[in-house]
Amino acid sequence: MYAVIRTGGKQYRVAPGETVRVETLAHEDGKVEFSDVLAVSGEAGSFEQELGGAKVLAEVVGEGRGDKILVFHFKRKKQYKKMQGHRQGFVEVRINEILVNGKSFKAENK
Repeated sequence: MYAVIRTGGKQYRVAPGETVRVETLAHEDGKVEFSDVLAVSGEAGSFEQELGGAKVLAEVVGEGRGDKILVFHFKRKKQYKKMQGHRQGFVEVRINEILVNGKSFKAENK
């Protein structure tokens, strides 16, 4: 059982119980709701046809910043060099439940 969601300009394949790092987003009391659901598969090889009102519920596990990415600009024969660093912020979320068409798929407690 999994769903494909869109957040931060990217698409993620998520399943109940998984943890995923997504770009920084606003959250209240550690709860996040993804309503932009692109696809839901309840069984292997089949997808839900109607996705009206489908949503994915998650909780925030942690926040942070990713590894540094170096951006280097160089123009040969012109003595031009420029170096710049960037660290993208992220929020780590645990997927708790996928809701679609009145059906609920929850994470198994292990």
